[in-house]
Amino acid sequence: MYNTVDDNNLFALVKQDNELAYTELYNRYWQRLYFVAHKHLKSDPEAREIVQEVFFTIWAKRRSLVIECFSAYVAAMARYAVYVSLARKKKHAEEISEEAISKRTLSVALAELLENKWLLEKISALSSVLPEKCRLVFIKNKLLDQSLTQVAADLDISPKTAEAHLTKALKIMRDKLGDAAIFLML
Repeated sequence: MYNTVDDNNLFALVKQDNELAYTELYNRYWQRLYFVAHKHLKSDPEAREIVQEVFFTIWAKRRSLVIECFSAYVAAMARYAVYVSLARKKKHAEEISEEAISKRTLSVALAELLENKWLLEKISALSSVLPEKCRLVFIKNKLLDQSLTQVAADLDISPKTAEAHLTKALKIMRDKLGDAAIFLML
């Protein structure tokens, strides 16, 4: 009975809660909407979900919708739903990518921290065998990152003497750790 009624008149009947008119509109448009959605999403379940979402919205908002051209309206709804779905997928992929980068960065940082901790423990152990002034100059300059001028002032020695103590400390450390490790301290 409804297959000869035009879309706009069918929708007018839908607004009056006519389920048969609604079913007729669904039967006329679900394949077209499915095709549009599937073309962009390349997924049968997602395309079906889009069609269901469009028609669910039509039914849920039937009394408040003002539709002049039903076919254009549902096509626009389907396209919009596809764009939202694609945007959601893209955002999800970016979040996964950021999470992977974050995990990788965290593992690299952890590895560096462990290496630095090992090196610091080794240097602390070796610095304990240094003569007192050499040890103080070495710790303040290399570990606390103070300038030689500042170290000399703190220890009440000349900058040349501080430099001599540092040179002696580095030579002892180089002998104990090897050239590769001393490169890390420079």
